[in-house]
Amino acid sequence: MESGKNYNFRLFSLEVLGIVLGLLFLVPFYFVIVNSMKTFGELLVNSANLPQSFNLANYAKVWEIMKFPRVFSNSLIITVVSNLGLVLISSMAAYRLVRHPSRFNNWLFLAFVAAMVIPFQSIMIPLVKVASEVGLMDSRLGLIICYFGFGVSLNVFLYHGFIKSIPKEIEESATVDGCTPYGVFWKIIFPLLKPMSVTIVLLNSLWIWNDFLLPLLVLNNPDLRTIPLATYSFFGQYTKQWDMALAALVLGVIPIIIFFLSMQRFIIEGITAGSVKG
Repeated sequence: MESGKNYNFRLFSLEVLGIVLGLLFLVPFYFVIVNSMKTFGELLVNSANLPQSFNLANYAKVWEIMKFPRVFSNSLIITVVSNLGLVLISSMAAYRLVRHPSRFNNWLFLAFVAAMVIPFQSIMIPLVKVASEVGLMDSRLGLIICYFGFGVSLNVFLYHGFIKSIPKEIEESATVDGCTPYGVFWKIIFPLLKPMSVTIVLLNSLWIWNDFLLPLLVLNNPDLRTIPLATYSFFGQYTKQWDMALAALVLGVIPIIIFFLSMQRFIIEGITAGSVKG
């Protein structure tokens, strides 16, 4: 009864507003999915209507034209390896910065935080020149190393806040029992970082999987194209194959949406835990 009394017109209005906003955010997905099943002529006539017949021929054509298994494997390898490297590098760096405070480490952490506000567009030309000089161009390894550089700042920031919430007494007890510094990190600290690690992997995956500009700058070999680059191939100087491009977009988005829906519950848990200061 108490909950019924607390439910008033204001809460009802907020619920209606939330539903309307949710539907508005779903409108682009409607247009992408519906138009991916239309012919090009039908798409131009009316893009808002449902297709006359739900035709999956576009998906079959896109699968062959894009060589989807190859571009999917490229995106998967780049995303997985980048995530593994970022988690290992960032967690170890953040642990060192938190547990060994010094003036140098404080300035180093400030440098990581400051790097987060630098827009990619302002450094992409120097990046290409440096990558070309050191032999990182046109290779998956070169692109992965670039992702290490761009992703480590945010990851260190998130890990830094999470590690501060871990009681230091746990590490001291492990040290007294004869655990080495490396053993303390890998056996005690790293398992405790699981909520934040899952959050970081999820955020990095959404970024790397959907990234277009950095792979466009680094990868020139058609055999190394990622899904966003392969989708871009449907847009030429004089022709825009919207029916093919939308089908390719759906194929590319499905894996990351499934991954996101299966892992989203860790986002709030990890970020909230990382905001606690010990």
